[in-house]
Amino acid sequence: MEKKIINRDEQIKYIKSIIKEKKVRFIVLQIADILGSVKCTTLPVSQIDKILNNEVMFDGSSIDGFARIEESDMYLHPDLSTFIILPWQTHNGYTTARMICDVYMPDGKPFEGCPRYVLKRALEKARSMGFAFYVGPEPEFYMFNVDEKGNPVLENNDKAGYFDMAPMDRGEDVREAITIALEGFGFEVEASHHECGPGQHEIDFKYEDALTTADNIMTFRYVVKKVADDFGLFASFMPKPVEGIAGSGMHLNMSLFSNQQNIFYDESKENGLSDEAMYFVGGLLENVKGFTVITNPLVNSYKRLVSGFEAPVNIAWSERNRSPLIRIPAKRGLSTRVELRNPDPSCNPYLALATALTAGLNGIENRVSPPEPINKNIYEMCLEERQENHIEALPKSLYEAINELSKNEIIKEALGNHVTSKYISGKLKEWEEYVAKVHRWEIEQYLRAY
Repeated sequence: MEKKIINRDEQIKYIKSIIKEKKVRFIVLQIADILGSVKCTTLPVSQIDKILNNEVMFDGSSIDGFARIEESDMYLHPDLSTFIILPWQTHNGYTTARMICDVYMPDGKPFEGCPRYVLKRALEKARSMGFAFYVGPEPEFYMFNVDEKGNPVLENNDKAGYFDMAPMDRGEDVREAITIALEGFGFEVEASHHECGPGQHEIDFKYEDALTTADNIMTFRYVVKKVADDFGLFASFMPKPVEGIAGSGMHLNMSLFSNQQNIFYDESKENGLSDEAMYFVGGLLENVKGFTVITNPLVNSYKRLVSGFEAPVNIAWSERNRSPLIRIPAKRGLSTRVELRNPDPSCNPYLALATALTAGLNGIENRVSPPEPINKNIYEMCLEERQENHIEALPKSLYEAINELSKNEIIKEALGNHVTSKYISGKLKEWEEYVAKVHRWEIEQYLRAY
């Protein structure tokens, strides 16, 4: 929305006026499933009263991880603050609006398996402690060429590197178009540039409250894919689509505010970091193994989390270098923040932010002090040095990460019984399918040798 309205009646009045002014023909209602995929239904504008009265029903049993057939009826409750006119017309020239929805049960209670509800529950815990949670993401992605049938091929559309310019960077026009579209969605885009890998890009947008940021990440992925397709390219948020070059991450810059003040900042401290900031870091380090399967949800995620490509593999923190899991950027004051570096852009942002917040808050509640910062390059340390500094490693596979989640009661409680059960069973199935396959590396390595 262009202006902030709190009163629901005023919100409805405003939405209806914009629908009339912009000649809106369709309304898209959007949700996310447990794995973070966007799901939506499109209704003609004639159904606007039904939409605004929370009367739109859908079959939850048809969405992965939601409900069983015998309890499938669910309702879409649109968040009126997310109403936006899509910054492009449909193929038929119609104007379309979109609202992001929460999922409710027929008895009027929130559906505990709705990822947005999981994040809202974590944010309520933060509010009960006097905190507001803000997050700024740094999502990376690749763009590939497509074949004559429009299918993606693992052929990068340029050979450029970090911060390169045109003509080496052939994605500049696409990034500009993405930026314009994002601004049409109300984003404040701060920067865009070519990343390290050929055909790899990053577009950063301003931090917001955590719920808005999670909504924005979902919108961002949709916009990037659509605009790339308009240019005859295929955009992918797969963490490691090509071996031998950098994977795509999504660093999360996190801060807690109270009464408009960033509580991570303390000018009386030599490093400018408050006790709360340190405890938050301590909570992240103590629980990160338990939420890694949420922030890094794919078999492929663990092909990115390897040494040699600046992706974090070690559980440590630093105020300076970029090899540990957590970095504290140099800015202080309102910009003081904790940068969590392991998440990748394939994750469900609602669940990722909920579990990271829960881990940090647990650190504050229990006054968990982090170990000493590691200010040397961990990648260059030998095993003995890492052991001397008590530096553990992140899970090395999806299966290991699943097991870590199953042991972590704090993270399971944050997710809730429904999401925990459905998520673990879905990820175990994914792992079992993966290990049953014979991969190209195995053929090359073993077929002739044995």
